[in-house]
Amino acid sequence: MELKNKTFIVTGASSGIGAAAALLFAAEGANVILGARRQSELEKLVGQVTQSNGHAACLAGDVTDESYAAALVALAEEEFGGLDGAFNNAGVVGDMGAVPEMDNGTWRAVIETNLTSGFFAAKAQLPALRKRGGGSIVYTSSFVGFSNGGMPGMGAYAASKAGLIGLTQSLASDHAAEGIRCNALLPGGTVTQMGGEGDQATLDFIAGLHPMKRMAAPKEIAQAAMFLLSDRSGFMTGASMCVDGGISVRLL
Repeated sequence: MELKNKTFIVTGASSGIGAAAALLFAAEGANVILGARRQSELEKLVGQVTQSNGHAACLAGDVTDESYAAALVALAEEEFGGLDGAFNNAGVVGDMGAVPEMDNGTWRAVIETNLTSGFFAAKAQLPALRKRGGGSIVYTSSFVGFSNGGMPGMGAYAASKAGLIGLTQSLASDHAAEGIRCNALLPGGTVTQMGGEGDQATLDFIAGLHPMKRMAAPKEIAQAAMFLLSDRSGFMTGASMCVDGGISVRLL
């Protein structure tokens, strides 16, 4: 059990990649603190974890609220005695469209949810990791923020995900000597609600963009996140790890 007795925050945990990560981390022995907006979905997930003899607690809230990031850390410390890392996974695509026609509210919502929340998370999580003598932070970025090949209509999303890569690199440089690692995970198309789940035409189109001619299952992305949180990646920090079915190679 690679994560035995370690405690991790997982945001965006009510479905998709976050839910898959919560179940996987718990199965590998971790205590998981689950964050998302939907209380009922979080409670169901906690039930799944505990039924499998795992350990989980949840707190519903909005990652764009700085106090929520602090509350998740406080819950980890209260329930399990500290924090060893976090999978900061919550995010949105937002309404797609060319920048000149984009509503200012759309821009702000995407940047605040995907990027500003990462800033809030770091401010809350880093002091807790220092108390532990080190730890690991993982952000969910995207190939769209790395080499999106000018994919149309994704200006806000691409900017927010590229910003997460920059934040990751800066945090990695600032805190490496403290034993705190920070890496970015760059998924390709994944079968989730945000990724078109239930719309076969959309799924087929997105799958066709990938050299592997398929999309990822959420658990495949969760496995990559677990690697970055575990000691197996102990000499990795500041990395942007593509788990994208080869799409970034095609677009470069």
